[in-house]
Amino acid sequence: MKKHNFNAGPSILPAEAIENTAKAVRDLNGTGMSILEISHRSKDFQAIMDEAVALFKDNLNIPEEYKVLFLGGGASLQFCMIPFNLLEKKGAYLDTGVWAKKALKEAQLFGEVVNVASSSDKNYSYLPKNYNIPTDADYFHITTNNTIYGTEIREDINCPIPLIADMSSDILSRPVDVSKYSMIYGGAQKNLGPAGVTFVIIKEDILGKVTRKIPTMLDYRTHIKEGSMFNTPPCLPIFTCLETLKWIKKIGGVQKIQEMNQAKGKLLYDEIERNPMFKGTVAKEDRSLMNICFIMEDKYKDLEANFMDYTKELGMVGLKGHRSVGGFRASTYNALPIESVKALVDAMKEFETKYA
Repeated sequence: MKKHNFNAGPSILPAEAIENTAKAVRDLNGTGMSILEISHRSKDFQAIMDEAVALFKDNLNIPEEYKVLFLGGGASLQFCMIPFNLLEKKGAYLDTGVWAKKALKEAQLFGEVVNVASSSDKNYSYLPKNYNIPTDADYFHITTNNTIYGTEIREDINCPIPLIADMSSDILSRPVDVSKYSMIYGGAQKNLGPAGVTFVIIKEDILGKVTRKIPTMLDYRTHIKEGSMFNTPPCLPIFTCLETLKWIKKIGGVQKIQEMNQAKGKLLYDEIERNPMFKGTVAKEDRSLMNICFIMEDKYKDLEANFMDYTKELGMVGLKGHRSVGGFRASTYNALPIESVKALVDAMKEFETKYA
């Protein structure tokens, strides 16, 4: 039985990306070698890297002056690489969830950090509004989608200083005006590829301005100079990223992906609002299209485990909400078909007829 995969990450990938990766594990493009054993210095792998970079730029309309890197360490390593490379006077951060808070904490090891605004007072159930970005800061860091709480910044904000965005969980889910950012980064394991590779889109002119010495491996200029191959890159995840980028291009690009995500989000949010057994957990204007969080209404709280068991029987996985929020979380990433969302909505309706 094929599962309806609502996992928050690692998460669902396009079927053809998985199939083509499986073929490459057996034999990469007729080379007689697996992608697992081919040299990253070979022409065959260099072609994979070059095409992945080119397709990333094509799908997001990334301007020429930006570099695309594929690195290791996850977004968590970027939390320290960013201030290591960019924080001279002070950094400014928007605190909208667990990962934003972790990024802020790492930056504090390198100098002064300003917490511009936070929604922690209401368990991150909304996005801060009407805050002032300090113009004397070196950069302003935001987390565009908050996987645990289900809020999302879905518009490219105007920022008077270099803007840096962690887009781990909503990259390629909508068109982005990359020119408004100095850097976009994230772990690949939501919308781009499997765990093990991190993408970085960076404007080169923001580098080389700090006075501290930077370890070679943690210096973005090292990886730009070496084309993401200063050390052995995560070859298999990069190959799968390429296959996912091909799939996005094939089905109509990021604009088409956005339309699909909006349709999935409307379908599920409409049911959450209609069904008397469920309710959302975040402000409507700040709701994520990637991680849709909801809980049982108070009078039905004791049926939460029953509903979870019911969805599992129907082949749904990954719906349990994070422990800090509770309830349910449907991660509706790019590759999740609308049929899976329809199945969840049908389950909610059927559960209502039995218990409401």
